[in-house]
Amino acid sequence: MRRFIISLIAALAVVLAVGGAVMAGSGGSSRVTRARLERSLPTVFAHVYTSQAKLLGHQGVTPESLHPTAMCDKGGAVEADVGPGSNWNCLVSWSDPDNPMPPEGYGKIELNVHSNGCYTAAAPSKLVGFLTLTDTAGRVVTNPVAEFDACFDPHGDNTSTGVEFPSLLAITTTALRPDGQSHVSVQVTCGTGSGGCHGSVTAAAGSTTLGTVPIDVDEEQTGTLAFPTPVPDGTAEVVFTATLTDGVGPAKPVTLPMPA
Repeated sequence: MRRFIISLIAALAVVLAVGGAVMAGSGGSSRVTRARLERSLPTVFAHVYTSQAKLLGHQGVTPESLHPTAMCDKGGAVEADVGPGSNWNCLVSWSDPDNPMPPEGYGKIELNVHSNGCYTAAAPSKLVGFLTLTDTAGRVVTNPVAEFDACFDPHGDNTSTGVEFPSLLAITTTALRPDGQSHVSVQVTCGTGSGGCHGSVTAAAGSTTLGTVPIDVDEEQTGTLAFPTPVPDGTAEVVFTATLTDGVGPAKPVTLPMPA
């Protein structure tokens, strides 16, 4: 009987330990939160960006002049914004006249966040450059803003920052593949942001409208848009124009070639 009780206690201990690990992995009462990252990242980013500006000889760039803000998200709409993980994405906006923001108004920084409040950040090369750069002395040096490490106070302010940015809709299809009835479809992705992507896309083959179909895609999800009207014979390309009520669409219509 005593052996049975000891075995039962041991089994319960294992169950509780596994349950605790699952809670920790899924966020639970983790001190890793959206609000704390949204307060930490802009401050750290401003300092490493200023360091880069000094290496490049850019004048007038200070942490204060950048006015950075961030909106962070973990795993898109399907996951709570809490807990460690490599699937944190933060949209960061800043003000630098020599490096204007893209039409959506931000760059996306990918974070790998640990349970101790420290994280590694990878910034978008199209806005901050690659891993190395050439400084004013002609030396090839590490780009301090391309990738950087930081930590936040796990007991810091956890109230909402109120920062929101729209998701960016992208048409990811690069070449059209019409079906047996000459209908075409495109794949779209909705990036990190607030509210997902909603609106419509109109397709046109020359003067022929192939249809207008609705967009209803959550952030960090994909969707396929199929157009009801067949593409006329001899069409060389199809133009897709997005009109969004939530989110930001491509800055100009997307033109895709038809197969020869």
